[in-house]
Amino acid sequence: MGYHEWKNCIDACLKCASICNHCASSCTQEEDVKMMARCIELDMQCAAICYSAAQLMSMGSSFAQDICRICADICQQCGDECSNHHTQHCQECADACKACAEECRRMTGVAA
Repeated sequence: MGYHEWKNCIDACLKCASICNHCASSCTQEEDVKMMARCIELDMQCAAICYSAAQLMSMGSSFAQDICRICADICQQCGDECSNHHTQHCQECADACKACAEECRRMTGVAA
């Protein structure tokens, strides 16, 4: 398996990483940054794992499914956290994270 078979998951991971970076950056501009600390932390972790997952899938790595299982868990946590905040960037991030978690679970054969 490789790029063509995993393209939907790769695309979801890259989109999620980009939106997580945007969300983390936007959270630092909120009035109560301390309240956004967990969101920022998860955004950064989620972006990192999503980029890594996309890279490994693109290379057809034998570790791609393992990292996608972890990616799905982190995306789910990040999406859940972002859902708690009513800013547009957090809501967009929550949607992207949940979509990415679903794609990663589909890629690994694990039901959502």
